[in-house]
Amino acid sequence: MSRFLLLFLLLISQPLLAAQTTIRLSGLSGELQDNVQLYLDRYSADEISTSLRFQSRLEQDINTALQALGYYHSEISIELQNRNNGSRLLINVLAGEPTRIADVDLQLKGDASTDADFTALLAQAPQTGQIIHHGQYDSFKNSLNSLALRKGYFNASFTLARLEVAPALKQAFVKLHFDSGRRYRFGEVSFQGEHIRTERLQSLVPFKAGDPYLATQLGQLNQALANTNWFSSILVTGNTEQLDDFILPVEVELAPRKRNSIETGIGFSDDVGARFKLNWLKPWLNDRGHSFNSKLALSSAEQSVEAAYKMPLETVANDFWQLQYGLRNRDYQDTRSKESNLALERHWLLESDWYRTASVRWLYEDYTQADQKDNSSLIIPGLSFSRSRQTGSGMPIRADRLLLGIEVSDRSWGSAESFVRLRGRAGYITTLADNHRLIGRLDAGAILMEQVDNLPPSIRFFAGGDNNLRGYAYESVSPLNSNGELIGGRYMATSSLEYQYRVRGNWWLATFADYGSAWSNTPDWKRGVGFGVRWGSPIGAVRIDFAWGLDAEGSPFQLHFSLGPEL
Repeated sequence: MSRFLLLFLLLISQPLLAAQTTIRLSGLSGELQDNVQLYLDRYSADEISTSLRFQSRLEQDINTALQALGYYHSEISIELQNRNNGSRLLINVLAGEPTRIADVDLQLKGDASTDADFTALLAQAPQTGQIIHHGQYDSFKNSLNSLALRKGYFNASFTLARLEVAPALKQAFVKLHFDSGRRYRFGEVSFQGEHIRTERLQSLVPFKAGDPYLATQLGQLNQALANTNWFSSILVTGNTEQLDDFILPVEVELAPRKRNSIETGIGFSDDVGARFKLNWLKPWLNDRGHSFNSKLALSSAEQSVEAAYKMPLETVANDFWQLQYGLRNRDYQDTRSKESNLALERHWLLESDWYRTASVRWLYEDYTQADQKDNSSLIIPGLSFSRSRQTGSGMPIRADRLLLGIEVSDRSWGSAESFVRLRGRAGYITTLADNHRLIGRLDAGAILMEQVDNLPPSIRFFAGGDNNLRGYAYESVSPLNSNGELIGGRYMATSSLEYQYRVRGNWWLATFADYGSAWSNTPDWKRGVGFGVRWGSPIGAVRIDFAWGLDAEGSPFQLHFSLGPEL
């Protein structure tokens, strides 16, 4: 019985001892150490042993890792160390003198020989005197092939691609002969499955037949078609079966988007309660690409309905007209107002990616503001410039938004009052080290040439709420009359700085500080701070904010819940 027990213990002890064998590397640093360690990390714990066969395998892999970086004369010693908790293989490596490039034979033939992008890429080729690096050599070859495909050199190939190494001489020789052949050009663009007039679609094509091929321009065409909201699917391809004289025809397969699309949004703050938004979009009404959009917004403080008819012009991506009509009712704080807006707008997308909008709107407003009861009819031409950019959706990695606008009213064309109203907004989002986000916002406005008590409330400025001073009730920051009632201001300026930290996945914690005021003569600056929770949902950022107004009586607490873009 005792012999059987002893034999059993000996058998189970062998794999345990083998499993406890470890490897330690010394003598290297930097890229050499990292590359060798990559090879060593491939071994699982049960593969490591103290056998001579395994040590020979180790030495071979280490040599391979070093030779890939140009070190062909390394000295490797492996020492077996027995320890109380197992054994260890101590590997000491002396890298030795590196092998350097003695000669580079680089030839570029075909149309690419006069292509500036290829000329710039050749500057990244292996150079005489450099330590030979097999990875960089392969990467350069791949870069030549990749650039050729992106720029339409579809027949490009290496007529000679050789890396010769003479370890005894510590020299390497690079020979690369690349023949790009002729560059292909774009042919005609044809559309299939379209429900919009072909000439409207052709205006979205960023190239002309006969232009040199560039893959990024196919991407631009795809994006331009997607931005119209006319299609549910888009497939842009080159027709390789109908090549003629290095001309590549382009085919676009389209499927129409559903005629009706509905989007909803919700929000909450403890001063105005729940908010609900409904957006009904008809993305295309006819073969000219006209569209219709209506919006409904409801809360206890404000109710509005808005309808817009959009008419793209011949250059669909850049120019369109829009006719818009809206009704809004407000009953909150010291404001009771019923307003009607009718606007005609002309939109241009400029080459600088700015949107320019020229408009003229008629505003009629019947209102009571504090102790003032009146109505006003205004004809207001306006001009604005805006730009929005972002990387990523939902909670973008980077984004910025700018808006500059001016509106003018004058009695000479039938308006009740004469004034100039200026408005500017700016927002910026950046992400640092994946888990840290910073958001900054600025919002400012001014009314010139007129006193606010002659203007309806929708023209005046108020601050407070989830869009600026979150520690203060909605539109509760403004000048007061002698009875302590809100009357609105001629000027407004608010700012916000927010820091977010990713807790896990799409969940973030946020802390923020707000600062600003709305005034007519002297600003009474208000400060607010708070914290919140963010969730990057598939349909946008969900935000819950807990905010305090530091300059409000008693520093009241405000709760905000909202869904939608952060800028």
